[in-house]
Amino acid sequence: MRTLTVLGSTGSIGTSTLDVVRKHPGRFSVHALVAGGNVDVLVRQILEFRPRMAVVATESARRNLIDRLGSAALGRREWPELACGNRATVEAAIAGEADFVMSAIVGVAGLEATYEAVRRGKRIGLANKEVLVASGELIMAAARAAGTEMIPVDSEHNGAHQCLRAGDRGEAVRLILTASGGPFRDVPVARLAGVTPEEALNHPTWKMGRRITIDSASLMNKGFEVIEACWLFGFSPDEVEVVIHPQSSVHALVEYRDGSVIAQLSTTDMRMPIQYALTYPERSTATVARMDWRSPRSWQFLPPDREKFPALRLAAEAMRTGGSAPCTLNAADEVAVEAFLNRELTFPGIPELVEETLNRVPVRRPGSIGEVLEVDRASRATAREVLNEWGAKGRNVPRDFVKA
Repeated sequence: MRTLTVLGSTGSIGTSTLDVVRKHPGRFSVHALVAGGNVDVLVRQILEFRPRMAVVATESARRNLIDRLGSAALGRREWPELACGNRATVEAAIAGEADFVMSAIVGVAGLEATYEAVRRGKRIGLANKEVLVASGELIMAAARAAGTEMIPVDSEHNGAHQCLRAGDRGEAVRLILTASGGPFRDVPVARLAGVTPEEALNHPTWKMGRRITIDSASLMNKGFEVIEACWLFGFSPDEVEVVIHPQSSVHALVEYRDGSVIAQLSTTDMRMPIQYALTYPERSTATVARMDWRSPRSWQFLPPDREKFPALRLAAEAMRTGGSAPCTLNAADEVAVEAFLNRELTFPGIPELVEETLNRVPVRRPGSIGEVLEVDRASRATAREVLNEWGAKGRNVPRDFVKA
C-alpha cells in the first residue's frame, strides 16, 4: 500500500488526487493532508480519509478546524495531529510514514516542503509549476543526489513523460507541448487592452484556479511549462516547441532522431495523469472516461502568435539567462495577475510588468531555498513598485479603474 501526503489537499489537484484514492480502495492510505484556509473541505476530507496529520496555513484556521471537528461525528481520540504553518507543512512532507508526496500547493508556499521531500527520496507527484520555475537547479540537483522519482502531473508534462518511455532519452530531439490557446486565441490583439477578468477566467477547456486560468489566457502558463520541461527532461529551450491545439486531446509529442513522433492523447480529466503518477510504472485500469473513437473528430495544430502572447518569449529568455531569472519571472507574473484580477492593470500589462521587473531585478545564482525565497520577495517588491509607478502615470491602467 502506498501512503500519501497531499500538499494542497483542498485545491483542484488535491481533491482530484483524493478522488483517485477513493476509487482504489485498499491501494492507498493518506498520512497527511495540508491545506490553506478551506476548513470546510478539509473537515470532510479528514472524516473520509482519516489522516494521521492535518495542516493549515494559520493559527486562526487551526482553531477553526478544531471547532469544526469538535462538532463533527468524530471522537477526539480519532482526530489527526493538527498543526499550522510552514514548519508543519515541511514535517508532513518528510514524515517517514509517507512514501509519496503530491506537491499541489499553488505558488512558492509549497517550495520548501517539496524540496525537503525530494532530498529524502520521496516519490513526488509534481503539480506545482513554481517548484521548478523558481528553483529548478536546486530541486533537480537534490533529486539526482537522492535518487528521487519526480512524476509530473500537469497533463502536458505527464504526456511527455509517457512519450519518453518509447525510446532512450538520448534519441529524443524535440518536445512539443500543446496549448488550447485560451479564451483569447481568436481575439484581435487590438481588443486585448479592454478584456475583463471575467472574460479571461472563461477558459474553453479546463476548470482551474484563478491565477493559472489567467496565465493560460496570456500563455504565461505555457511559458512556465517550457521551463519546467527543460528541468524535468533535460531539453534546452530551443528544443521545446509550443503549438496551439484547441481540442486539448493531444497533450504532448516527442520527436525522435529517426523522424518518428510519439504523441500522448487522453480525455481532458486531470485524474488520468494523477493516477499515472500514483501508480507508475504500472498502468492501472482507468477510472475516467475513455476517448470515443467511433465519433468523428478533427484536430488542429497551429503556431502561437508570439507577438500577441509575448509571455512565451519572456519565459524562454528567462530560462536561457538562468540563475534567478525564472524565479523573478514567476514572482512578477503573480503580482501582475493579481493586479489584473483587481482591475488595476490591463491584460497586455501583465507581460509588460513582468518584462520591466526582469529588467530591474539583478540575476543571482541562489545556493539555497532561503535565497530563492529572498529573490522571490525582492522580485515581488520590484513588481509592485513598477505597478505603482504606472498607476501614477495612468499607464496600462483600465479606463474604469479608480485608485482607492
